[in-house]
Amino acid sequence: MYKYCMNALYCFNNNCFWKKNSNNLVEVPYIVSREYSSNEKSVMTNAMSTFHSKSCIRFVPRSTQTDYISIENRDGCFSSYGRTGGKQVVSLRRNDCVYHGLVQHELLHALGFYHEHTRSDRDQYVRINWDNIIPDKVDNFQKQKINNQNTPYDYGSVLHYGKTSFSIRYGLETIIPIPDKTVEIRQSQGMSNIDILRVNKLYGC
Repeated sequence: MYKYCMNALYCFNNNCFWKKNSNNLVEVPYIVSREYSSNEKSVMTNAMSTFHSKSCIRFVPRSTQTDYISIENRDGCFSSYGRTGGKQVVSLRRNDCVYHGLVQHELLHALGFYHEHTRSDRDQYVRINWDNIIPDKVDNFQKQKINNQNTPYDYGSVLHYGKTSFSIRYGLETIIPIPDKTVEIRQSQGMSNIDILRVNKLYGC
């Protein structure tokens, strides 16, 4: 059967989600490139620890598992959505992406979550200034076919873009909160309470 998930991808037979083990924990095997310093690796493990303390997600060093994430120093901060099978790359470019909130942002993508501002009901909460967006980044602002399962729109989600993200010129706004444009959006400190709630709902923690 198909399953809609809150701010998460549209999945057939749950095959794009990570599986629970016999202890009712969701293990996500991972490896980390040797290019990162020990301090950078500590940032990553600290970001993972919030999932461990607040949900049933467990990021575990890979041994022989077939499906796993590979954290690599590539060109940018990006991840595929959900479990894709085999090795899947989570890119955290050094000097740009190895920060607590950004690490959690990309790990949430790997768990199956879309950006907050692409919710199907987002037009009630933000206005997108399409003319101000870098042309090849427009896809990052398209609405997705998701079911929010009664979780409120979260301006403070670690998955929400900032007001000027991917603007064609410095300072131009690409996302404006409505009706109050002064509302702060995006934060990089870490997952919000609603982010954590959604992880727990999606994975039945």
